[in-house]
Amino acid sequence: MNEKSHLNHLLLLIFATVCLSTSGPLGKFIDMPTPVIIWWRSILATIILFLFCVFKGINLKINNKTDRFTFFIAALLMGGHWISYFYALKLSNVAIGMISLFTFPVIIALLEPFFSKTKLDPIHIILGLMVLLGIYILAPEFNLESNQLQGILFGILSATCYALRILLLKGHIAKYNGTMLMFYQVLILTVVLAPILYFMDTSNIKTQYPYVLLLAIVTTAIGHTMFVNSLKYFKASTASIIGSTQPVFGIIIAFFFLNEIPTIHTFAGGGLILATVVIESVRSKKK
Repeated sequence: MNEKSHLNHLLLLIFATVCLSTSGPLGKFIDMPTPVIIWWRSILATIILFLFCVFKGINLKINNKTDRFTFFIAALLMGGHWISYFYALKLSNVAIGMISLFTFPVIIALLEPFFSKTKLDPIHIILGLMVLLGIYILAPEFNLESNQLQGILFGILSATCYALRILLLKGHIAKYNGTMLMFYQVLILTVVLAPILYFMDTSNIKTQYPYVLLLAIVTTAIGHTMFVNSLKYFKASTASIIGSTQPVFGIIIAFFFLNEIPTIHTFAGGGLILATVVIESVRSKKK
């Protein structure tokens, strides 16, 4: 890969990261119940990804019943990840919601020994303690009635769902196309969440549909697809380090469009949490 080609791929990876970072400001801004937002996000992403699979000739066949069950559980975990993440954003702010979510690389490292034959690395315990310290700094007070603490807890729940989903699907990436995996997850989530349309107010879609479309197209379809494609040109660790700047981009977007100004606690706690992501990514590169 020549220097110009490398720079182009790097710029595309950064653009993908910016697209993904719009999830925070959009999740905070869209004025509808969280499960309704996620249903609209899922059905629009289902249509877009299905058309993309047909256009690219991607095989949509699932090999066996075990894989079908795995995809179903992965879809539920993705739903849990998206819904709890959006609750985190609405309860606190974009900075806290996004930084809490980015505890997931360390959660993956701590949970991986339960999913594979890898042994727990002592450094992961140290990184886990760094994350806990970062969360402690983030939270102004450990009062369960505090919206900020509730936001952090929902963010960590979202990160745990995300980590479990990645570990569950890890063995299937080699067998199936990444876009096909995403298509089935959003399809299943669309069906599972459909009943909520009868119980929750969906009337705001008339005014909110441009932002929901942005969420489905820019964040979900373009951001996720471009980020996965970048793995062809960069090591997973490099993509992870650049991907870990999502909260930074999200905070900048929220500052300009939502007038959210992060506190010193957010910078200190967030910096510590994101440092663990970079450390783990650099370490994984050396293995």
